[in-house]
Amino acid sequence: MFDAIVIGSGMSGGMAAKELCERGLKTLVLERGRKLEHGTSYTDSLQPWELPNAGGIPEEELARDYPIQRQCYAVNSATQQYWVKDSEHPYETPADKPFSWIRGYHLGGRSIMWGRQTYRLSELDLSANARDGHGVDWPIRYADLAPWYDHVERFIGVSGEAEGLPQLPDGQFLPAMPMTDGEKLFKAAVERQFGDRKVIMGRCAHLTEAQPQHTELGRAPCQYRSLCERGCSYGAYHSSLSSSLPAAERTGNLTIVTDAIVHSIITDPATGKATGVRVIDQNTRAATTYQARVVFLCASTIGTAQILLNSASAAHPRGLANGSDQVGRNLMDHVYGPSVQAIMDGPETYYRGRRPNGLYIPRYRNIAGQEEPYVRGFGFQGRVMRQGWRQMAGSAPAVGAALKDQTRHPGPWLAGLAGFGEMLPNPANRVTLHPTRTDAWGLPQLVIDCSHGENDRAIGRQMLEDAKAMVRAAGGRIVRETARLHPPGLGIHEMGTARMGRDPATSVLNRYNQAHEVPNLFITDGAAMASSGCQNPSLTYMALSARAAYHAAEFLKAGTI
Repeated sequence: MFDAIVIGSGMSGGMAAKELCERGLKTLVLERGRKLEHGTSYTDSLQPWELPNAGGIPEEELARDYPIQRQCYAVNSATQQYWVKDSEHPYETPADKPFSWIRGYHLGGRSIMWGRQTYRLSELDLSANARDGHGVDWPIRYADLAPWYDHVERFIGVSGEAEGLPQLPDGQFLPAMPMTDGEKLFKAAVERQFGDRKVIMGRCAHLTEAQPQHTELGRAPCQYRSLCERGCSYGAYHSSLSSSLPAAERTGNLTIVTDAIVHSIITDPATGKATGVRVIDQNTRAATTYQARVVFLCASTIGTAQILLNSASAAHPRGLANGSDQVGRNLMDHVYGPSVQAIMDGPETYYRGRRPNGLYIPRYRNIAGQEEPYVRGFGFQGRVMRQGWRQMAGSAPAVGAALKDQTRHPGPWLAGLAGFGEMLPNPANRVTLHPTRTDAWGLPQLVIDCSHGENDRAIGRQMLEDAKAMVRAAGGRIVRETARLHPPGLGIHEMGTARMGRDPATSVLNRYNQAHEVPNLFITDGAAMASSGCQNPSLTYMALSARAAYHAAEFLKAGTI
């Protein structure tokens, strides 16, 4: 019998486990994937010539086993171990509604491979549903989250600069990474021509200056190698393996079980409370039940919906905590795809290292009130870097001395911008269980039915036009542009399937991330999001997890759950 069970060990599960353990709760973490060891399981020490196929994965293998995962930029032979084989983990979508579910099953989850961009939601974001009527009103506001953002940022380490923007609140920052000279020129040109726009350094969960709370966990400053998706042996970026799980372990209150696929959550019909979790061993298929006083469900947005729906019982015929019929609904991802690349004139300067971060252009439309023919907004991520020897080697035909000379000189400055827009919650975008098909472990196969709406498409069109205007303002000559929206899922920011809300009739969770219908069940991953904002969401998941863990511990202490 444990005090708490945390299902999932990624961004949310790792933070929930840390906070629960530090509050004295004997906590079990269940991870459906295999065990990884921080450092020894990574491939960040391998040189290019040591990688299978020089980093590539044979086309036949990609087509057979990774037709969806291959769409992610970070999939290569150095990281192949982290990504699921689509051939072994199928799901269904309507033929005209593709959904790219990018995922990895192992201890630490996607916190090993994430892009590390770390932004707060603002009051503008948390009041958006109430203001324009899409979705349900968040039961919290920025003041509720602000101290937990502070708490998480200090622990994980976030580099950035204070900008004083109400739509992108400042945080507890380590020194920002420096811009290149080309980026400084781009920033000056954009801010001069567009008075409503700011070009800032990306805020990222990398240690530019390690603090005592980081070094005591064995973490060290970023080495500017930009091999992050392989795992970082220095612990320079935050992950569950480098940061939150070690912090939980040092309390003596943590137990981890890997290869533990959660089948369902068990509830007591008499009390309505969760009493435990049914688990299937990934390798042996043996069934086990673990018991606890409180359950945190952090299995990722779609995995969380699957577990809730598969936990149907006489008391919960549509799935656990699903009296509102909102479990699985309102699936969102960021509007993603429109982008531009441009050649830019710049200074004959050099820079060292491979900075694992870029520029950020915070949202600037529909800020002070509705001004556009669409609601919500978007931001941009990008960078301005000089082409290096690899690009120059292929820039023109050459052999021998001519090829060597060609690679000795840096190329032109290349500017790139990619938009991330807010996708509106829509109950028709949903996850359900297939009525007859099951996976290799006997769990119902998932059906994902999700598509962009007209507001999402309008945001995508505006993103492209704005990106082109900004690179042109900096003197850029566009060499590539993409207008097409990527399928939902490929932004890898899926969220919304068990949303927070004020009314149990229209939402799954209350203001503490506590299930309306199951008082000792808390859900703190992306499933809890009532809207998406346009910022990368991982920081918000961690802040919600820390906040909910605090309240869960207090409720247990008071005997109210």
